[in-house]
Amino acid sequence: MCYYNKYAIIKCNNYIGVIELPSAIKRIRMDLENHLGSRIKLKANRGRKKTVIREGVLERTYPHVFTVRLDQSKSSIPRVSYSYIDILTENIEFEYLN
Repeated sequence: MCYYNKYAIIKCNNYIGVIELPSAIKRIRMDLENHLGSRIKLKANRGRKKTVIREGVLERTYPHVFTVRLDQSKSSIPRVSYSYIDILTENIEFEYLN
């Protein structure tokens, strides 16, 4: 997904569309709210070939950010937060785990 000022260009299979950013952010937030309490795997791009992979539970959503409670055994950090814009700009990728 690419974004320019207040519009986002989305590509899915053969479909290409343009949506307004506030609408795209609302869709991302609604999707995350529907999966509260689910286990997720995050892959965060930290620049210069540095990526961080973390697993945890989707804890809460706020107007501009969401929080993930990380596994205690794998990380010394109890929780992390990311903005919905991070998903739009593909700075983070995530997947729901079963």
